[in-house]
Amino acid sequence: MKIDVLTLFPKMFEAFKEESIIGRAIKNKKVEINIHNIRDYTLDKHNRVDDYSYGGGKGMVLMIEPVKRALDSVRTKDSLVIMMTPQGEVYNQKKAYELSKYKHIVLLCGHYEGFDERIRSLVDLELSIGDYVLTGGELASQVIIDSVVRLIDGVIEKDSHLNDSFNNNLLDYPVYTHPAEFEGMKVPDVLLSGNHKLIDKWRYEQSLEKTKNKRPDLLKKEDD
Repeated sequence: MKIDVLTLFPKMFEAFKEESIIGRAIKNKKVEINIHNIRDYTLDKHNRVDDYSYGGGKGMVLMIEPVKRALDSVRTKDSLVIMMTPQGEVYNQKKAYELSKYKHIVLLCGHYEGFDERIRSLVDLELSIGDYVLTGGELASQVIIDSVVRLIDGVIEKDSHLNDSFNNNLLDYPVYTHPAEFEGMKVPDVLLSGNHKLIDKWRYEQSLEKTKNKRPDLLKKEDD
């Protein structure tokens, strides 16, 4: 998979690309991640990429011209161009699986007051990571990248993400490790039994119970 990110703040991605699973995936050539500075695509002599909003109002608006030039430089026939915006479709695990199947994803990060509305005509999809507003789309795009890259074959073991929360609209079951007892808190006996059929049953029941208590809305989605 190839991922291109268009941003005004490329330095925000330096450590992100080097650490943990993302860093290993890049090193092992499971994914290619390129960060592009939108300012490099402006024709303005002062490298300006934003301007005041027509009709008045506070805040600066990202201009269409440099964004169009940046998109044209990276887009191919295999590209899915995604705008990060609070107005977009709310992101979830199902969408992460869908995105993991693409050959090329382009993530467009806004900043300041927002995008010139005409930029929306240049993208294929608008995504939001939740009903709140960030300073810009950089952190949101990192959430998308992290959640997608871990689903690419060979990045992590398949069983690790098949049992994640939100698969089958259930939260993940409780997990434990050594020691078996700590300050009076014990690991459930079933996990020490070696009976994998019973363990699987217990884990499903725990996932169901946890979902009922913490996110009953997920179970309603399953019913729908």
